[in-house]
Amino acid sequence: MIDKLRTLAAEFDALQKKMIEPEVLSDPKQIAKIGKRMKDLEPLTGMLKQHDAATAAIKFAEEDIEDPEMRTMADEEAEAARKRVIELEEEMKLFLIPKDPDDDRSVILEIRAGTGGDEAGIFAGELLRMYLRFAEEQGWKSELMDKKDAESGGVKEAVFKIDGVGAYGMLKFESGVHRVQRIPATENKGRVHTSAASVAILPEAEEVDIQIRDEDIRVDIFRSSGPGGQSVNTTDSAVRLTYIPLDITVICQDEKSQLKNKNKAMGVLRSRLYAAEQDRLAKERGDMRLGQIGTGDRSEKIRTYNFPQDRVTDHRISQSYNNLPSIMEGGILHIIDTLQQHDQLAKLSSVGA
Repeated sequence: MIDKLRTLAAEFDALQKKMIEPEVLSDPKQIAKIGKRMKDLEPLTGMLKQHDAATAAIKFAEEDIEDPEMRTMADEEAEAARKRVIELEEEMKLFLIPKDPDDDRSVILEIRAGTGGDEAGIFAGELLRMYLRFAEEQGWKSELMDKKDAESGGVKEAVFKIDGVGAYGMLKFESGVHRVQRIPATENKGRVHTSAASVAILPEAEEVDIQIRDEDIRVDIFRSSGPGGQSVNTTDSAVRLTYIPLDITVICQDEKSQLKNKNKAMGVLRSRLYAAEQDRLAKERGDMRLGQIGTGDRSEKIRTYNFPQDRVTDHRISQSYNNLPSIMEGGILHIIDTLQQHDQLAKLSSVGA
């Protein structure tokens, strides 16, 4: 393991030299990319120095030391060093985990009401609020791309961009079917109903990631529907993009400007195509792109929100959480942390660390 870690430390040294090369200094994108990698690796270099110092203290104590006072001091330092070596090796293992290159990206969040009628739409709206509140707590920015309200006051479907470094790395395990169990307000016999909503978390793709040919897209312009105001739903500004090869449709009608709606729709389309391509490559390699938690399939039931019992259960890790009202207000960081820890442990096992 230590040899693998030293290879990563050598990469840090090589990047330091590369950072001062003229062709890099003249390219802000390269500077940002190299700087990010160096920032990731820098803590490891310090840990390795501590590991070397602790190992040296242990070796020194194994030598013949005639002075009794020096012998006692060396033994004490060696005992502390052995404990520190164990701690450091546990911490450094995390650097061996293959990093998802998309973790630092912003995300496209898509939520759709599933089975359960009006109650499903209400639940979808509550999930949307939960994620937007969580994004706000993280200091991320949220931007509406498209939203269709349900007659019940809930949400049929909604698409938002959540802009923040590391957003995908934190939210990617939220993709899947979320199920709610509770007594609807319209239920007069006190029966618990089960409804569902699906969540898709897509890494935001840039133009350089996905090239879309004009001939592969059909563009339809129409009048915005739903609540608007001013000229939003009085002009032909809504845009529907259809990616013909895969029959993928994206609609954006939030902006007054047709051009802005088209640009937003293109952003969502790129992200869907990028995610589809990454999933295809993952299947070819025989691995799971979203990590070891579940299958990454958006049709997989991942979590149940049981209101009568004040309990949220994540089925992938068989763990339950209480204080459901707080969770629905965006308090999901502890759930995300647990999912990330399980993912890290699984990946550590796969690399044999």
